[in-house]
Amino acid sequence: MSGFVEKPEPIQVPGLVHLHTGKVRELYQNEAGDLVMVASDRISAFDWVLPTEIPDKGRILTQLSLWWFDQLADLIPHHVLSTELPAGAPADWEGRTLVCKSLQMVPVECVARGYLTGSGLVEYNESRTVCGLALPEGLVDGSELPAPIFTPATKAAVGDHDENVSYEEVARQVGADTAARLRQATLAVYSRGRDIARDRGIILADTKFEFGFDGDTLVLADEVLTADSSRFWPADQWQPGRSQPSYDKQHVRDWLTSAESGWDRKSEQPPPVLPQQVVDATRAKYVEAYERLTGMSWT
Repeated sequence: MSGFVEKPEPIQVPGLVHLHTGKVRELYQNEAGDLVMVASDRISAFDWVLPTEIPDKGRILTQLSLWWFDQLADLIPHHVLSTELPAGAPADWEGRTLVCKSLQMVPVECVARGYLTGSGLVEYNESRTVCGLALPEGLVDGSELPAPIFTPATKAAVGDHDENVSYEEVARQVGADTAARLRQATLAVYSRGRDIARDRGIILADTKFEFGFDGDTLVLADEVLTADSSRFWPADQWQPGRSQPSYDKQHVRDWLTSAESGWDRKSEQPPPVLPQQVVDATRAKYVEAYERLTGMSWT
């Protein structure tokens, strides 16, 4: 059992039709048929959306995505039409709302990995492969790969795990041409992001993207290169062979798995409320990632 500890009721706004409540985002459609994405301050861990929010998280994710879309504009078009607040929307939506082009979404999580960790490390330790791609001997947790790899996953419902799949399975599901375009775009965007982050003292270990089609044009959608969709590591603390410190919700995961939380991941009990020090430390990591990447101060 997993999912929402407390599923929120969506805010009703005149002229907007609520379509979906995700782990972090609320999705609406306006009268023109455009999508309106609102990033909440919700945070998830271990397939649960927690009862505690991280202040400003949704705005930080939104503003960082907008910054990245600008850095990537020459590589691939994106789905953002406007950041203007819809008429009648609550003031709290300011800075966390994107009006986006409605796309035919590709049902694949497009993951790029430049370093070995997470589920990729688990598979590598079993078979010396990641998503069926053979890798050299001798790699450890945090090792840089010889070259970035495309390791797609199926998209899961809230509360379920995404499942890694082979490139061949993606080609079977969406067609060989689309699969090839997804792989090319994923690796190109990852490589650009990796180089920009590296110049700012951050390692982009891996990340996931979502794409959709506007006619025949492949478009980058959802969020991009945020601490929710990516593993960012401080370059000056990188040390292969151990778990790396990161700019994400590691404080949340560490506390939930500690004796202090009293929570058993294997039970069917929902996770508890986060203590204030964990909330503050997690918010600080999101802010630090934003400021180091963009060079701008978060206010």
